[in-house]
Amino acid sequence: MTKRFYYIFTCTLWLLLTLLVPSVGFSANQDNVDCSTLDGKIMCGYQGWFNCPGDGSKRGWVHWGRGRLDEGLGRVTFDIWPDMSDYEDDEKFETGFQHQDGRNAVVFSSANKKTVARHFEWMKEYGIDGAFVQRFATSLGSEAKLRNRDRILNHCREGAEQHGRAFVVMYDLSGMKRDSLGQVIEDWERLLADVKITSSKAYLHHHGKPLVAIWGVGFRDRHEDKNSYSLENCRDLIKAIKATGCRVMLGVPTGWRERHRDCVDDPAVDSILQLADVISPWTPGRYQTVQQAQEHGEKVWAADQTRCEELNQDYLPVVFPGFSWHNLRDGKAPLGQIPRLKGKFFWSQIVAAKKAGAKMIYVAMFDEVDEGTAIFKCTDDPPVGQGARFLGMEGLPSDFYLRLTGHAGKLLRDEVELTEELPNLIEPDK
Repeated sequence: MTKRFYYIFTCTLWLLLTLLVPSVGFSANQDNVDCSTLDGKIMCGYQGWFNCPGDGSKRGWVHWGRGRLDEGLGRVTFDIWPDMSDYEDDEKFETGFQHQDGRNAVVFSSANKKTVARHFEWMKEYGIDGAFVQRFATSLGSEAKLRNRDRILNHCREGAEQHGRAFVVMYDLSGMKRDSLGQVIEDWERLLADVKITSSKAYLHHHGKPLVAIWGVGFRDRHEDKNSYSLENCRDLIKAIKATGCRVMLGVPTGWRERHRDCVDDPAVDSILQLADVISPWTPGRYQTVQQAQEHGEKVWAADQTRCEELNQDYLPVVFPGFSWHNLRDGKAPLGQIPRLKGKFFWSQIVAAKKAGAKMIYVAMFDEVDEGTAIFKCTDDPPVGQGARFLGMEGLPSDFYLRLTGHAGKLLRDEVELTEELPNLIEPDK
């Protein structure tokens, strides 16, 4: 009787664990992320900028399109359609589009707490360490926009805490006017004092202090515009953020080191960027082929890495899966402008970054379907008709880039061997 009892007990326990513990997927990282350092991390940019009518934000269709998409009267502004098969009914918002088989096409809202938690759950399932949560500085002056951004940031905080991921606030300065960056430091001080954002167990620290990211420092098109924020404005902002006891990561131009290409040619750039603890040059659109990506790693990333080491800074290269803004540009740009090549383009950058000595990697982006850079689950069966065209997944599973990003993290941490060839991450039944 005793043996039978233990046998039944053991079987029951095993069954309960099987049912209650979620599957960890192909390249899962079951352990909670160490939020004390950026070293060894593969992090994604998280736009979180999608809104829909009825999501509580009262903002209508934001970043999905213009007009009433739910009535088929609007125009879409994104190029790759999310795979909505995992989402529950209360996360789905009807559009006026239909799939080939007649099914109504739906999308999600970043204002939905359950949806954001799902995205962070995917990060855990596939072994992605966390996200730089975008906080657009132009939203700080609007009560409605700020309320929406606060709501989404809180969803990200809770999602990261729930699933053991890391998150970082990233201020995107795009569109800010001259002498307006004081709004950013005021917002950050409010997040520290009122929201206590850095007290979250999921908030990423680096070298003993909370990390804050500021994107858009040193770009030629901004600083040569007399109406846009200045280099001096950036200097003041960086110093103010650091004065709150934080480390600063700067999103900078590709040509930052030599002050050429997309970087403004001003000697002040050098001293301002040296205030950073982490340098992260922007690369989407800077190369378009596997060979160009490899050359960029050899000629640019390696030299950047060396410069940062000389200045006692950390270096965070940016990789992306492909690029497309056909619908965003009213059809005036080609669909799939920078082809994904079934993951070969993305993997070539991962290999190049590793060879250049990368100790951390930024993936642009987790959820940006607008410019076709999303790595989260996207469908190979996008809607048809109404004059819009969408990218597919080239016959790959919807979660392929999540798998590939997780595998890239393993390569970054030397948990798998480096191989130039794209790893086979497709399970037989896929």
